[in-house]
Amino acid sequence: MDQPTTDLKPRRRISLMRRFFDSEASAGMILMGVTVIALAVANSPLADTYFAVLKTYVLGLSVLHWINDALMAVFFLLVGLEIKREMLDGQLSTWPRRILPGIAALGGMIAPALIYLAITRNEPQLHHGWAIPTATDIAFALGMLAILGSRVPKSLTIFLTALAILDDLGAIIIIAFFYTSDLSLAMLGAAALCLLVLVAFNRLGIVSLLPYLAVGAILWFFVLKSGIHATLAGVALALTIPLHANPKKTRAEDAPLHRLEHALHGWVAYAVIPIFGFANAGVSLSGLSLDAVLSPLPLGIAMGLFIGKQLGVYALSYGAIHLGFADVPAGATRAQCYGVALLCGIGFTMSLFIGALAFPDQPELSDATKIGVLMGSALSALAGYIVLSLAPREKPHTRAARSM
Repeated sequence: MDQPTTDLKPRRRISLMRRFFDSEASAGMILMGVTVIALAVANSPLADTYFAVLKTYVLGLSVLHWINDALMAVFFLLVGLEIKREMLDGQLSTWPRRILPGIAALGGMIAPALIYLAITRNEPQLHHGWAIPTATDIAFALGMLAILGSRVPKSLTIFLTALAILDDLGAIIIIAFFYTSDLSLAMLGAAALCLLVLVAFNRLGIVSLLPYLAVGAILWFFVLKSGIHATLAGVALALTIPLHANPKKTRAEDAPLHRLEHALHGWVAYAVIPIFGFANAGVSLSGLSLDAVLSPLPLGIAMGLFIGKQLGVYALSYGAIHLGFADVPAGATRAQCYGVALLCGIGFTMSLFIGALAFPDQPELSDATKIGVLMGSALSALAGYIVLSLAPREKPHTRAARSM
């Protein structure tokens, strides 16, 4: 498949980067609103209708499964495209660029998992949810940065985006290895055959998107039936989409990957993620007590996101910079870096998704998971906003290397 090239390095225009950040930021704000609406509906006279619709079966799957298995496959397709582009031809295309966000992402996955397991240590049935607090929601986090505006240097926005992309890659690996059911070798073999066809398309230089998408739809079906979560078909499809355009064309936007990525951004940001949020954030708060909120599952998730994320991201980032492995993001102060580490604890979309995989068909654990994710994400968002609002900015002649 595609390899980094030196003869063709498409220059992404500043306007395209700005549109990307604006899209993610506005999507985060919409997601905040959708979350509030879902909670309101789930605790209103419409609650019975809301939950009944999600449980309604259509063509063999419930509406909720169609959202989580099919619609989210489109989300994972976009995530896969972004990971491939950034790794081969973007902010993560060289090891020096990968080091700081990579180390930060690693810390941001390990520390939350350890905190979760420590809090749930006496509840073995909950240990399967260790990965729930390990993910960062890029849309929510960038939405918070957008609200803060110029008070946060652009370098930290790029750092957070790169970190979240690597974080998504980690989540994909975790889902593939730890959240699969009984495997069907026949369906897995059929899925592998589809993947080989897609790789052949790439090798043959096919740049039309239609063949990839057609085989990708078939791939999704076989993956759904194989026991591996169906959304991973989106990632597999993304990795086969050509990064570069026909050699006779020079514009980066002519590349199949860029065309598909740009076509999907709006749909994912303004349709797929809001629908997922509305379907998964609704939880009844009736009869909710302090004891229930402080029970091991929601507390482990909330503290994993709020304490674990900031601890893992900031501590490992500080260590990498202090040891000379990486540089401080340009123009950023220590307080601003800490504020961004706090925002990494916003784990809404991927955390809810992993929670649904960890505790399927267990309504009581599902509700507790949602409460924990909402608590941890809200605490992280509020604390991050306060720190970044009050954080002093770097003076023009202050060396960035001394700021952290």
